Amino acid sequence: MSGHALILDCDGVLADTEKDGHLVAFNQVFEEEGYPFRWSEDEYAVLLKVGGGKERMKAYLSQHPELDIPGRDDLDALLAQVHKRKSACYQEIVNSGRIPGRPGIKRLVEAALDAGWRVAVASTSAIPSVEAVAIAVLGQATRNRLFGIYGGDIVPAKKPAPDIYLYALEQLGLQPGDAVVVEDSESGAKAAAAAGIAHIVTVSHFTADDPFPDARIVVSDLGEPGAPAALIAGDDVRDAEGLITVASLERIVGEHR
Repeated sequence: MSGHALILDCDGVLADTEKDGHLVAFNQVFEEEGYPFRWSEDEYAVLLKVGGGKERMKAYLSQHPELDIPGRDDLDALLAQVHKRKSACYQEIVNSGRIPGRPGIKRLVEAALDAGWRVAVASTSAIPSVEAVAIAVLGQATRNRLFGIYGGDIVPAKKPAPDIYLYALEQLGLQPGDAVVVEDSESGAKAAAAAGIAHIVTVSHFTADDPFPDARIVVSDLGEPGAPAALIAGDDVRDAEGLITVASLERIVGEHR
């Protein structure tokens, strides 16, 4: 087995799930609960700077103490209950097939696996939600080939803290210089950088204007044959067709050590 790993974020990397998945699910639950607010895309873009769904709701409520929310006196219990329902709504959306995989993700994952790389997903989302996206985007057979899926509350601190990536490395039995991360957000890129792992950024709907000073390369996506990835910033490790490939990953690992 190779001593290299490809570690993927989920939301915004496997699929552009935030706008058409998580935001829709949050607002659906807010409506079901009779809450006097819904999150707009602009509001949600700001809340995405906070890692984790429960943490986003907590941050929003702390900014709006005037909101009359039943159960607010035991906020952690309330957030856990609401987030559990939100996760169920989100999985229903994912399982409906309404959120396609991002360009190049299935291609690169399968090529990396075929080349002997270990592939894992490391996310701040709840593991059942990540599992649903992985199966929807990669297919069950490819999901079964992944080394692992890590997420949710499995570590003490969420991105931009490096905890989830350090945990993934520990499970993989590898050092930071042996891995490449694919991220889409500023907080995720900061987490990868803090863990000492070289990272590729594929910007998503809410993150096109985020700063990525430590990314090895920033691209529109990973690219598909006939639909190359657009280079936004960084070193051009795309192949002649404009795709991020296993050779791109090998180059990044080789030069990061």
